[in-house]
Amino acid sequence: MSLMAPIKDGQVVESESQNSLKKANSAKNGMDKDAFLQLLVAQMQYQDPLEPTSNTEFVAQYAQFSQVEQMQNMASSSEFARASALVGKEVYVRTTTSDGDPKYIYGKVDYVVLEGTKAYLAINEELYALEDLDTVVDAEYKAAYDKAKEFVETLNKLPKVTAIDLSHAEVIDGLQKTYEEMNDYEKSFLATDVVKRYNEYVARLKEVRNAAEEGKGDEPSEGEDNKGEEGGSGEEGSGAAGEV
Repeated sequence: MSLMAPIKDGQVVESESQNSLKKANSAKNGMDKDAFLQLLVAQMQYQDPLEPTSNTEFVAQYAQFSQVEQMQNMASSSEFARASALVGKEVYVRTTTSDGDPKYIYGKVDYVVLEGTKAYLAINEELYALEDLDTVVDAEYKAAYDKAKEFVETLNKLPKVTAIDLSHAEVIDGLQKTYEEMNDYEKSFLATDVVKRYNEYVARLKEVRNAAEEGKGDEPSEGEDNKGEEGGSGEEGSGAAGEV
């Protein structure tokens, strides 16, 4: 993680970690245990001497303070436990750009940081608040999804099936190799119409190749052409010899 804040147009540019931390800190609009204790001490110092607060009321308020502290500790422990369970997982976190537009960050949770009662996920050495977590993704699912996405994008770049020629053979052969190497789980990410189109391209390429092979078979071989030329030369030669 860089220790130097980037500067752009004479202003400090906040990193995504700083944006996440700032967002979480700004969300603390409730009273924490320190504020509660300060109010209790102030009440004891500035109480009306003619109508002092009874010991029973102080005890009750102190009990409330203890309950608040215990609840915060429980909340902190619970949040940290939730975040710790994500270590090693592939996740998406939702952040916002400097323009306020939503942005999704994908990566593996390397470790967890606890700041006060807030837990933060470390992804590629950047910290993101646990509350920004959007999706937890299984690694096998992500790999299968990416493979299917690349397959569809490659298929969509091909021209219409009727316009296929030998120049597209390498791409279609690559798609066929990828499809045959997919397991059933990976193939389940391909829609039925995608598989249908893929099969049409494979069948069309086979027809193109067969037509090209048949065309080569109809052309006279090089040996046959040379033989005809040699025969003509031989006849001319014998005629000249007879005249002599």
